[in-house]
This record gives sequence, C-alpha cells and structure tokens, in this order.
Amino acid sequence: MTAPVTARRLRGFSGAGYDKGRGLLMQAAWFAALNVLFVKWWFPPRLRPALLRAFGARIGDRVLIRHRVRVQWPWKLTVGDDVWVGEDAWLINLEPISLANDVCVSQGAVLCTGSHQRRSPTFEFDNAPIRLEAGAWVAARAIVLRGVTVGAGAVVGAGAVAHHDVSPGDVLTTGGRG
Repeated sequence: MTAPVTARRLRGFSGAGYDKGRGLLMQAAWFAALNVLFVKWWFPPRLRPALLRAFGARIGDRVLIRHRVRVQWPWKLTVGDDVWVGEDAWLINLEPISLANDVCVSQGAVLCTGSHQRRSPTFEFDNAPIRLEAGAWVAARAIVLRGVTVGAGAVVGAGAVAHHDVSPGDVLTTGGRG
C-alpha cells in the first residue's frame, strides 16, 4: 500500500520550533568570523577552539579543529578533551551537538541536528540534538542525523548514514551494522 502524498505549501512555512539561541547581531558576528577567519587554512588551529569559546561554545583541552570546518552556531556546541575534527566537517547544530572526550569526526563528515516534518504541508522543523559519546568515531564523509546518539567507542564508518542510535562499541557501515 502506498502512503498518501503530502502536497507541499512551502509559502506557509513558519519556522516554529527552532530557536537560533542568539540575536541577529551575534549571528552576523559569528557568520563573519566563521567565513573570514575560522575556515581558512592560514588561521592557526590552536586559535579555533578559542574563537569558538568567544562565541559561547564549551570546548575542552587539546582539541584539534582543522580548516574548512563549519559550525552553524557555536553557542550550541559542547566539546570534551582530546577531540579531533577533520577538514570539511560540517556541524549543523540547530540544536545542541555534544562531543565527549576522545571523539574523532573525520574529513567531510556531517552532523546534522535539523530536519523537517515530511508529512507537514508547510515542512515545519523536526530538529533534535546529537551526542557522540567518549571514543566515538564518525569516519570520512559519514553523516549523523538529528536525534542520534553514537555510543562510547562506536564507529559510523566512511560514507555511512546514522539515522538511529549506534550502540556503544558497534560499527555502522554503508552495508548496515559491521
């Protein structure tokens, strides 16, 4: 049996349920800092955590964030100690993203806390936080979707999409659980 088709009426989109967490001036300041400094190859990696902290992120010690990393809203980001975030990673944190100690987010990985209600004619938001527990690894070009917890020591393999929780120690690959 085929599901009924939802007729989209995007003009009616209200944006209800999404709070950016800061005013327009702070959003603009972050957007400028992100694009003028943070993502640039010449901006020293040791200064990236400090810049995120200046915009409200909670960042631990010995955090390495490579160039071309994008963070939507730093004030909705918590990062533990000894965390690595690789080039081209994108943290789309419309809701909070939490990275525990010893987490690795590899090159090109996407952590996306935002989505839409597929059955809503006006496509309203359906956002939820993401949590990566201690020792988790999100490998190259993997995607973690809204509401997912990647358990301690778990791996979301290269190119895999985590749309449900990944239990501690589990490995999720493009073919399913590994």
